[in-house]
Amino acid sequence: MAGRPAADGTDYVGLAYLVLGLLVAFGPLLIGRRDPPPESDDPGRGGGGGPPDRPPPPRGPTHGAPLPDALPARVRLRDHRRLADRLPARQRRRGPEPVPQRVRIGGR
Repeated sequence: MAGRPAADGTDYVGLAYLVLGLLVAFGPLLIGRRDPPPESDDPGRGGGGGPPDRPPPPRGPTHGAPLPDALPARVRLRDHRRLADRLPARQRRRGPEPVPQRVRIGGR
């Protein structure tokens, strides 16, 4: 998009596009909203750069009581034993019965 350079060799149209692009890219940073300066009559801060104030302690449990349909666990682990050691052994199912063989009677 080279235009005709002026007598001194400067392309004013190209320079205008460059300046416009830079303004679009960096304009919001230059004119963006900044935080207002801290007020000097705030006696609690003292003007120091100390740590922020701690949040207030929680007022109590945020969740309600357990639901009435909640069931407790079958096993509680309170020592070094594994869960598999604490659960009762599962009963095994019997295997399928063998299919009886046909017995041929006669000579055919």
